[in-house]
Amino acid sequence: MKRFLIGMVMVLVSGTCLTPSTALAQQKFVIKALAERKVAELPAGTLFWRIENFSALEQAQAAAGPWALVAESAGKVWLFTLGPAGGASVGGTKVAEAGPIPRIDAPQYLLRINEATGAQGSMTAVHSHPGSEAFFVLAGEQTIRSPHGVMRVRAGQAEAGHGADSPMQVSSSGSTDLHSLVMFVVDATRPFSSPTKIP
Repeated sequence: MKRFLIGMVMVLVSGTCLTPSTALAQQKFVIKALAERKVAELPAGTLFWRIENFSALEQAQAAAGPWALVAESAGKVWLFTLGPAGGASVGGTKVAEAGPIPRIDAPQYLLRINEATGAQGSMTAVHSHPGSEAFFVLAGEQTIRSPHGVMRVRAGQAEAGHGADSPMQVSSSGSTDLHSLVMFVVDATRPFSSPTKIP
């Protein structure tokens, strides 16, 4: 009987120890780079990210211009084009447009698309980027906390973020898991992301 009780206590303690780590694993905010390209200059005028779907990867690649990126996510083919508002690509279906995107001056630019996923309550560390970003949420809700306040982006919405070097913390704040696509225009000669604090 004594051995049985000791064994039960060990199982309960082990279960208690595993539960928090399992919960932490479920709360992880995952960021994955889908596509990127370096360019020597940006398009003229006010910048927007145009987001389009294509039926095939080859079609999207054929329609991609010098400031465009092709990626696959959520079972769809996406074309992200940086340029003026109101454009359209041949063969594409326009999904959303985000902007205006704050411009930066740099010797070289990096255009990048990230995919962000996470359970409710998961979040990034406070960080900044040497450029601008924009968000398009596929599922859930994404909250961006910064010195400018709190921005909430819900499923189906596209929003432009703040300018270069703005401290931020991004979190999954909806009732379902977050799945979002994040578009960047940053200085390619600087670190892509840097830890910082929100004042």
